Amino acid sequence: MENSEVCPRLTAVIEIGSTGIRLLLAEIEGGGKWKEVDRAGKPVALGRDVFTTGQISRESFVECLSVLKNYSEALSAWGISGSDVHVIATSALRAARNRDLFTDQVSRQTGFKITIVEGIEENRLMYLAVRFAMKNDLPQFWHSSSMIIEVGGGSTEIMLLHRGKMVAAHSLHLGTILIDQRNRMVLSTARSRERYLNENIRNMSIFLSSEMALSQVRTLIAAASDARVAAFHIGTTLNEHCHVMDRQSFIAFVEELQSCSIEECVRKLQISFVDAEGLISGLLILKLFLNHTSAARLVVPHVSIREGLLLDLAMGVETDLQEEFFSQIIASAINLGRKYRFDEAHSRFVADLSLSLFDALVQEHGMNRRERMLMEAAAILHDIGMFIRGSHHERHGQYIVANSEIFGLQQDELGIIANVIRYHRNNPPSGVDIEYIALQREERILVQKMAAILRVADALDRGHSQQTGRVTVERKGDILILHTEKNRDLSLEHIGLDEKADMFQDVYGYKVVLS
Repeated sequence: MENSEVCPRLTAVIEIGSTGIRLLLAEIEGGGKWKEVDRAGKPVALGRDVFTTGQISRESFVECLSVLKNYSEALSAWGISGSDVHVIATSALRAARNRDLFTDQVSRQTGFKITIVEGIEENRLMYLAVRFAMKNDLPQFWHSSSMIIEVGGGSTEIMLLHRGKMVAAHSLHLGTILIDQRNRMVLSTARSRERYLNENIRNMSIFLSSEMALSQVRTLIAAASDARVAAFHIGTTLNEHCHVMDRQSFIAFVEELQSCSIEECVRKLQISFVDAEGLISGLLILKLFLNHTSAARLVVPHVSIREGLLLDLAMGVETDLQEEFFSQIIASAINLGRKYRFDEAHSRFVADLSLSLFDALVQEHGMNRRERMLMEAAAILHDIGMFIRGSHHERHGQYIVANSEIFGLQQDELGIIANVIRYHRNNPPSGVDIEYIALQREERILVQKMAAILRVADALDRGHSQQTGRVTVERKGDILILHTEKNRDLSLEHIGLDEKADMFQDVYGYKVVLS
């Protein structure tokens, strides 16, 4: 993409978070470049409402509308409206029972259309922002294992990376507001709070270590406001977007603050009451995760998902960046398979066969590049349910994927993959299958197209021995001939095709023949 061909445009990103509503105004130049013009923020106790009562209170409702109306007027003065205003909401609004009423009223009174960002999408945007902030100023990030952690009011987002590439991403139900609630109810001392957090984080660290040994993590990246407060006092500058804190200095800083009250934190650190409320809990979470790693320092980028969304908008659809992102999604899917001890050789082979068929049938199925990536992820994970039991493993696999997290994939995409796995063997989709009919019409069509391909690809490795080798595709009328590169006994594969090619013929109109 040539930057000279892109006219700079003003774009606004508004984030509705657990503790406030924040605006970032920037000029997007394209080619991944943007320049900050203005920013604003207003504290709103949205998370305290939602995580206490389950919904947004009338008072917070009115306060949020007032803030958003002010932002709307300010943006109108800048001449910004419509498609150049992006309003996103995170964990507090995700969890609110009355979120639909809230988003409807905001739309009616301000014209803003709110997008509620899922935890895994929040991870993706934060990853983009962190990469932008760090640039190439920390070579260790690109050559060893790292963890990105963002402690929010209602959740903690964690990403595990190896050589800068995503291994796994998780959204944990552990946030500063939730912890402070428990403090008021049962955790009366700083010591009891630390014990409670330590137990939770120890259990989570065991779970995370099944995906990547935390003891191998050399860099801990703390992308949160609490870490930025600490970095302001004890950190050193890495670049204009990042600070660095020494491990021991950070631990000493946290231990010094641990027994302080909110008022004492305000006076000592010269911060607002809102910033001080969840500060100690947020820093404690960072310290306890740090203890499970071998990181010698913490990197603190001064960015948020707002910058991540701006980068996403600025980059647009750039092939190289898109392919890199897709490769990380597939790496995350492979890591999920390894967690459930899948047959990796078989799964990768079936994925390659699926993509060969996918590419040969582009005119017939009309699916795009992102859907090709979903096809690949489904093929990689098609036998993941074997971890639970061999019989009906397609159902077990559907459940595992639907209830897992894969970096870069949203819930509706996980639902498509889960259903493709469900129908990779035995009966095709039926109108009585609840998970299938819950999909949108277009999604159900995608499931049928992908499942039909996956059934054929899986049949070609029925014995899990990769007998066929590479397969080429030839059309002859209404017959699709699959030519193998190896002259071996393919009796099992012929049986597999007899059992599973019927859905392919129904969807694509081709009878499949193995040559």
